[in-house]
Amino acid sequence: MNSAQERKNKAKQYQQKVQQRMPKSNTLSQCVRAFLIGGVICCIGQLIHDLCSIWFALTEDELSSVTAIVMVFLGATLTGIGVYDKIGSFAGAGSVIPITGFANSIVSPAMEFKREGYVMGVGAKLFSIAGPVLVYGVCASILAGLVTLIFCS
Repeated sequence: MNSAQERKNKAKQYQQKVQQRMPKSNTLSQCVRAFLIGGVICCIGQLIHDLCSIWFALTEDELSSVTAIVMVFLGATLTGIGVYDKIGSFAGAGSVIPITGFANSIVSPAMEFKREGYVMGVGAKLFSIAGPVLVYGVCASILAGLVTLIFCS
């Protein structure tokens, strides 16, 4: 009976030590940073959209495609030069949600293989990571198109 009480006391002491050493969560600050940085990324995308509509007189579908391509390019480039990781560590989920987060998630693991060369290291790893994403994306879009064709026509 005494040993059971000792174990409970040790467990309480352990929990107290854990609570003392655990970093304090600053959820409100993290949410504000995520909101602001995510908003800035989206504003940059809107700026690209608006500038392309003024300079190139594209249709809305073309503008959407160009904006997505430019944002993925920017995300991949910033990841490649090491800037996007700093943005991500500051903004948290605010940098993951926009389309630039997709580019970061594809390029970041590939950059770990840079020492093996750009073709056999980065290039091969990039396609091994992006391949399943693209395959499942294409398959899902085909399936959604078939469902729409069957049920909405």
